[in-house]
Amino acid sequence: MNLQLNNKIALVTGSTAGIGLATARKLLEEGAHVIITGRTEDRIQSVIQQLKSQLPDANVRGVAVDFSQKTAVDNLLNEVPEVDILVNNAGIFEPKAFVDIPDEDWFRFFEVNVISGIRLARQYFPAMLSKGWGRILFISSESALQIPEEMIHYGMTKTAQLAVARGLAELTKGTAVTVNSVLPGPTASEGVQDFVADMARHQNKDRDQVEREFFQTARPTSLLQRFSTTDEVANMIVYLSSPLASATNGSAIRVDGGTVKAIV
Repeated sequence: MNLQLNNKIALVTGSTAGIGLATARKLLEEGAHVIITGRTEDRIQSVIQQLKSQLPDANVRGVAVDFSQKTAVDNLLNEVPEVDILVNNAGIFEPKAFVDIPDEDWFRFFEVNVISGIRLARQYFPAMLSKGWGRILFISSESALQIPEEMIHYGMTKTAQLAVARGLAELTKGTAVTVNSVLPGPTASEGVQDFVADMARHQNKDRDQVEREFFQTARPTSLLQRFSTTDEVANMIVYLSSPLASATNGSAIRVDGGTVKAIV
């Protein structure tokens, strides 16, 4: 399927690993020009070399950004003043008991997971409306609908992203600009794989056993009963970034392996 993304300019935040990196790679495969972001210049250059070794003709560059710092985001906006596609993927998570989460953590999670995407959309959204075409995607989580008791502050930010995305979509009526959210379920990102490997070592079990037990106890509603791959999630993100997804707007699309027990 030709997704008609040739020469579209896409910014994918948090894209030096995991879902963001898989999304950047697939957009490049479709002919888009992609800007990636990460915390350090060294990491960005390493990923760019990796992508170009896989896709020699890839048009990719990067900007180092700490999304907890407004000045760093402002620098990104100066470096990349306009895009056709914005994928708000940057985010943080950390399991922590509710009573142990200080105010500073609540503010930090909201700053990185929610405000970062708002700052970018505030610049890019009006230009998309002026041009008559654009795509904004907020990479949320099934945790937006099923708030995890072990990280309520994270779930709160994922729910907030849904509200922002739907509100922006209301401003697109009659245009070819769309704003959607994507809700991955448990995904085998770099961080998750490291977490499972650590659990396996500490419990003296193999990784597959730990994964099976995770879905039996922590995510028993999953129909997939395994971690999604980053490519499986990226496939949906890239499709929603394309002109072919023109009738999907204001939606929260689940790629959660059936973890959320809902029919809509």
